[in-house]
Amino acid sequence: MKVTFPHMGNTCIVVKALFEYLDIDFITPPVCSKRTLELGTKYAPELACLPLKINIGNFIESIEKGADTIVMAGGCGPCRFGYYAEVQREILKDLGYNVDLFVLELPNGDIQEFLRRVRKLIGRQSLWKALIAIKKATKVSIELDQLDKLSFQVRPREKVKGKTDWIMRKFQHQVSKVKGPENIIRLINETRKELEAIETDPSIAPLKIGIVGEIYTVIEPFTNFKIEQLLGSMGIEVDRSLNVSHWIVEHMIKQALHLRKHRPYEEAAQPYLSTMIGGHAQDTIGNSVLYARQGYDGVIQLYPFTCMPEIVAESILPAVSNDLDIPILTLIIDELTGEAGYKTRIEAFVDMLARRKERKLRNNEYVLSGN
Repeated sequence: MKVTFPHMGNTCIVVKALFEYLDIDFITPPVCSKRTLELGTKYAPELACLPLKINIGNFIESIEKGADTIVMAGGCGPCRFGYYAEVQREILKDLGYNVDLFVLELPNGDIQEFLRRVRKLIGRQSLWKALIAIKKATKVSIELDQLDKLSFQVRPREKVKGKTDWIMRKFQHQVSKVKGPENIIRLINETRKELEAIETDPSIAPLKIGIVGEIYTVIEPFTNFKIEQLLGSMGIEVDRSLNVSHWIVEHMIKQALHLRKHRPYEEAAQPYLSTMIGGHAQDTIGNSVLYARQGYDGVIQLYPFTCMPEIVAESILPAVSNDLDIPILTLIIDELTGEAGYKTRIEAFVDMLARRKERKLRNNEYVLSGN
């Protein structure tokens, strides 16, 4: 059995740590590329979400490398993620691929069925070892997100432009060669020290932008055209509201164990969206409110074309923007999105934020661009 899984940002590093600790034979899907998207677009339904199409491309590329088993998470409505597995299974079957597809849904219902699926993956290894592996992989996810957060803070302040990007690219190259969660964490720590050693300009007070939206488009850099790196190179400090560790800890582990959750965005979203409607719509609203309260200069919402929960969130965000005086830009992404137009909208938004901030500093005196 050779297992593969969808590619979603740093999630592949977390899964790699998990599978290597459990000695599971696996194939990491190639980094998402134009070919990945073309394969998915060719075989997926036209109006399917962009993540589903890229997943199809991931699976085909992994099958070409020898994978015969696919593992992915499940979900529930009204977000269509809950249908992904079945739709993808039928597409791959129609294409003639003979693969098993396991859906590791949260054990809210049939715990025996969930354990049966886990047992098929880990073979004769004990469930205790599987729990230790989950703990170690979760630790890797937390360290990865902290490393990303540090890069978001250093990039706009670095004196030698491009140094942060170079270190992070080196990390991505090296992490594919080390094995096991301990070695991955060791590499993360070494990379963190390199980032901390970058010479920065302490006098810089960059604009701050929060990223909200649908989790796949927020986390996967191919999908969002590396928006964090783009904004950082423009001198913007970025914060990502969704990350892999939060998803694992809050939405999987705590929910499975019925532990108290830490979701401050739920309370923040109450005046605008008091209940969970699927996907990350409530996260989008609540985190936008929190960014406004924390003094961020702007918010960017990302979501794939036809994403139902984010369409609802988008309709609410103007009220958040008006009430809390924070500009919000929505970017909808599909396979036809052009990178040049996408960057132009971001640059225009950043220019507006810069002039708005400068105007505030001059006590609302009108400011012309370039003043």
